Amino acid sequence: MSDSCFKVKAMRPFKLEYKSLREILLNRELAAFGDAYVNFLYSLAMSKRRGHPVGIKVSSRILADALRRAGLRKLLPRRVNRHAQADAVEALVVYAWVEDVINIQEGVSLLVDHEDAVEAFCTLLCTIAQRMKLKGQISATSHGN
Repeated sequence: MSDSCFKVKAMRPFKLEYKSLREILLNRELAAFGDAYVNFLYSLAMSKRRGHPVGIKVSSRILADALRRAGLRKLLPRRVNRHAQADAVEALVVYAWVEDVINIQEGVSLLVDHEDAVEAFCTLLCTIAQRMKLKGQISATSHGN
């Protein structure tokens, strides 16, 4: 299946311009959009693994644990709860898709490759952060506001 039917870049009515990875992680609008996208992506991966359609809501615990394991938790303010950490993951994952850092097929493949959901999302986050750094889009360690 071609990923071209899922491209948003050419038709999107908004621009995503951020100065730091932290700014992306803290963006509430991206997090809201990312919530639906992350659940869709994981549902696709689990449907592929199980061989039949499933709809899954990824828990905040899984996403927050993956954020910590990927080493990105340090980019958030000290006192943010698990839900805000999950929002940060959702914001980053959807940003990466919209900006062509990673496509849906790659995301599904990375998630399917791991039995453990935390490990799967950790791998996805690490892949995104590394690609963003290599593309020079945003410094993966930037703490700017």
